[in-house]
Amino acid sequence: MTDAIFDDEDDGPGRSRPLGNLQVIGFMWRHWMVDRPRFAAAVVLFLIGTAADLSIPWASGALIDAVSAPERVSDAAWTAWAALSALYLVFYGVRTTGFRILNGFYARIMERIVTQGFERVQAFSSDWHASNYAGATVRKVSRAMWGYDSASDALLLMLMPTLIVLFGLAISMAVRWPLAGLFTATIVIIFAAYNVITATYYVRPVNLVSNALDSRIGASLADAIGANPTVKAFGAEAREAERFAGVAATWRTAVIRTWNRFNIVGMGQNLLLVILQAGLTGMLVWSWARGEASAGDVAFAITSFMLMAGYLRNFGEITRMLQKGLDDLLDVAVYMRTEPQLADKPGAPPFRGEQGAVVFDRVTFGYGGQEEKLYRDFSLAIAPGERIALVGPTGSGKSTFVKLLQRLHDLDGGRILIDGQDIAYVTQGSLRRAIAVVPQDPSLFHRTIGENIAYARPDATAEEVSLAARRARAHDFISRLPQGYGTLVGERGVKLSGGERQRVAIARAFLADAPILVLDEATSSLDVETERQVQAATEELMVGRTTIVIAHRLSTIRSADRILVFDRGRIVEEGRHGELIARGGAYARLHAVSEAAE
Repeated sequence: MTDAIFDDEDDGPGRSRPLGNLQVIGFMWRHWMVDRPRFAAAVVLFLIGTAADLSIPWASGALIDAVSAPERVSDAAWTAWAALSALYLVFYGVRTTGFRILNGFYARIMERIVTQGFERVQAFSSDWHASNYAGATVRKVSRAMWGYDSASDALLLMLMPTLIVLFGLAISMAVRWPLAGLFTATIVIIFAAYNVITATYYVRPVNLVSNALDSRIGASLADAIGANPTVKAFGAEAREAERFAGVAATWRTAVIRTWNRFNIVGMGQNLLLVILQAGLTGMLVWSWARGEASAGDVAFAITSFMLMAGYLRNFGEITRMLQKGLDDLLDVAVYMRTEPQLADKPGAPPFRGEQGAVVFDRVTFGYGGQEEKLYRDFSLAIAPGERIALVGPTGSGKSTFVKLLQRLHDLDGGRILIDGQDIAYVTQGSLRRAIAVVPQDPSLFHRTIGENIAYARPDATAEEVSLAARRARAHDFISRLPQGYGTLVGERGVKLSGGERQRVAIARAFLADAPILVLDEATSSLDVETERQVQAATEELMVGRTTIVIAHRLSTIRSADRILVFDRGRIVEEGRHGELIARGGAYARLHAVSEAAE
């Protein structure tokens, strides 16, 4: 069942197998070591507190011996009382101080984990994101932050003091009663081994399943809510609710199974606790009956057991917190060990080019999982400022051409040059900033219109944003909105019409001022009047730039300098519109179909 869950959740490129507990703890350790002084101070304080806790049975025994002595020496009793009170004062004082230190320490690490997790996910390839639910990824990254909090508490504040107290008390008993000390140490070792083994091999497998299903809940929510217009269009609210209820029910079954296993482990812990209590107190009663133990000795043993019992009773909760925290942290730990599928070369310089000359030099490329390469020894040169149109049937390689130009995939062979620079050897960010893309369905952020336009250049002034909007024929409709450029556009821009989103995307491209422009079916779904406005804006945008137009409506590319007809990754025809129509070949047939459709 576990493998099936992971296959469903992460079946894309860069998938990694789950890490072991020790590897995840190693991931936490590296974060702890970023601020060694603060970590060391907190550990020292908690060790002092644990030592004080460990000394309480000795102080309790001394106090009982003092007050039960026949001669009633009050000085000894008050000294023992002062020692016991001081131990409690030290215990609570250092723990409170330690918590204050850890508050900032934890918060900084949690911030770093979620920030680095987000950065790493952002660096993963488009293929990775296409193969993973966005909602599940969001849930995993945010869950890791709180997983660290739980796991750190369990390790530093609970497990470490617990083990020190348990073994420390076993040694203390061995000093007075070797047999009792040996018995206590044996039970403690069995108890610790039992918890580690059951947590790793009995609880963890089912906990990973319930975690994966928890991620699936987030994925299902994001999937249905993100596609809410489609749900409403088909009146499918009840169907989606039923589908989500099925996911939630599967999670419920898995999480009950996980909790039940924790409960079963707890039963074993309680049995060992009873054995410890019965054996230890039995030995002390036996020693007292033989006159080998004083009242203080009995008080020492009872206080020791009560202290140990308190820690041992919490051991089940500690184990649960630790295992759940480690499992919640697992996904981001895996992300941080997974190298981005498309990485910049070491020391790669930024792209520097302003002409927009493009050369595909014997490019070979195929998508993973496909036996046949889409491109084989594909070569093409585009001059600076040239307007190129790509046409052809679906799957012929038009969109792949643009993706390769942006280096969204690495080549299997050959190279791509822009202004003489091999794009595989420059930084990806700088390369993509040199290519402005206006897609068929622009994706906007749930931010203001001004912020969406300025996304191309965050340092742009309000006047520059407004000028870009005017050039994109967007300023008029923006001005009519209640908050103007401060209007929130909704998730993915759903508050705007298709034509309005297109003009915002064009304004963004104007502001980017990139030497290469890609228009991907930018007017395919617009009404006639809006299409004219968008075409006028794109005509102005194309001036002085190398332009690549992907088009199915061939009437939009009559003015292209060169039309390339693609078929299965090859250019089967090229030329201007009139030339290709006169040839009566593939382009002429596509044009006839396009004209009939319009």
